[in-house]
Amino acid sequence: MIEKKQVVQKEERAVIVGVITKDQTERQVNEFLDELMFLAETAGALAVKRFTQRLAHPDRATFVGKGKLEEIHQYIAGRDISLVIFDDELTGSQIANIEKVLKVKVIDRSDLILDIFARRARTAQARVQVELAQYQYILPRLRGMWSHLERQGGGIGSRGPGETEIETDRRIVKDKIALLRKRLEDIDRQSLTQRQERGEFIRVALVGYTNVGKSTIMNLLSKSEVFAENKLFATLDTTTRKVVFEQTPFLLSDTVGFIRKLPHHLVESFKSTLDEVRESDILIHVVDISHPQYEEQIEVVNRTLQELKAFEKPTILIFNKMDLYEANTFDKWLEPEIKTDILNNLKQHWETKSQGNCVFISALEKRNIEELRKTILDKVSQLYKDRFPYKTEFFY
Repeated sequence: MIEKKQVVQKEERAVIVGVITKDQTERQVNEFLDELMFLAETAGALAVKRFTQRLAHPDRATFVGKGKLEEIHQYIAGRDISLVIFDDELTGSQIANIEKVLKVKVIDRSDLILDIFARRARTAQARVQVELAQYQYILPRLRGMWSHLERQGGGIGSRGPGETEIETDRRIVKDKIALLRKRLEDIDRQSLTQRQERGEFIRVALVGYTNVGKSTIMNLLSKSEVFAENKLFATLDTTTRKVVFEQTPFLLSDTVGFIRKLPHHLVESFKSTLDEVRESDILIHVVDISHPQYEEQIEVVNRTLQELKAFEKPTILIFNKMDLYEANTFDKWLEPEIKTDILNNLKQHWETKSQGNCVFISALEKRNIEELRKTILDKVSQLYKDRFPYKTEFFY
C-alpha cells in the first residue's frame, strides 16, 4: 500500500506551468495549458494562474529556471494555493527540488491524468489498469515522490543486510507491478472469451478525442443510457451494445477518449480495453468540430490508432457539435447565402479528404442523425455481404 503525496483535492486551488521550447511554440503551449486547466477542473481543482517560460531546453534540476521558480513562489506566497501542475513530465528529483522551493504539492500532466483515471475507474479491469499505470509511472520517481511504503505481510519489504530503503521500495513496487500484470492477464482472458462469444456480428467502435460526444452518440444510436458528461474521460470502460438498423444487427462499442501527451504507461495498461478498437470491423471517428484545434485532435487520434495498429480500418468521420460550430463561427448579421457557402465549402473539403466517408451532425440537437444511421447501415450491410457472400441472410 503506497502513501501518495500527489493527490488532487476537491476545490483545491492551483497554478499551471508550461515551457516554450524549440519543440513547442507559444501557441501550442497555450493550447496545452488550456487543456491542462480543463484536466484540473475534471479532477476537482481550480487553476487560477498560468506561468510560461522560454527555454532552449527544460532545466534538469527544476524544469524551469531559478528566476521563474522564484516568480511562482512569490505569487503563491500569501495566497490560498496548494498545488502546482506542470504540463510536461517531471522526474522524481525535479519534483523534490521544486517542492523544496515552492513549499506546496507539485505534480505533472501525467500524474494528473492518472489521478482522473483512478477516480473514474468503475470496473475491476479499469481499476487494475489504472493501478498498474500508476505503479509504472511511480517506479522511476520513487526517490523524490514517496515519503514511505507501508510494509505488509509475507516478509515483503524486510531489508536484507546492506539493502537500502530505496532498493527495498523499488522491490516492493516491482512485485506489485508483476502481481497486477498477472491479475490483468486473467481479466483479459475473460474479456477475450466474451468477445469470442459474440458470434459473427459486424463490430463498430466509436473512437475520438476525449469530450467530443462519443457517449451521447452511443446513447442516440443504441437507445441506451451510457454515462455522458462535459468533462474529460467521462468514459473509461468499453461499453458494447447490440444495435439493429432496419433488421441489420451489429455491435456498437464506446471507448475511452484519447488526448495529447497521454501517459505512455496508461496507453500500455489500457491496451486490453482498446482491444475493442483493434478487433472492430468499422471505426466511427467522432470529432468536435466546434473546437478551435479539431484538426490537431484528429491527428492525435490517428497517431494513437496507428500505435494500436487500427488505422487502416474502414472509418466514418463524424463531425459533431455543428450547433456550437455555427454559434462560434457565424454572427447574426451574416447573410444566409454566405453562411451556406462556408458550410458547403467545409463539407466539400472533408468529403474529399475522407473520400465521402463523413457526416456532419449535432448529437445534442439530434440534427442529421438519420443520415448518420444510413451511413453506418450502408457500411455494415456491405461488410456482411463481403464477409458472408453465400448467405442469403446475415441477421442473427
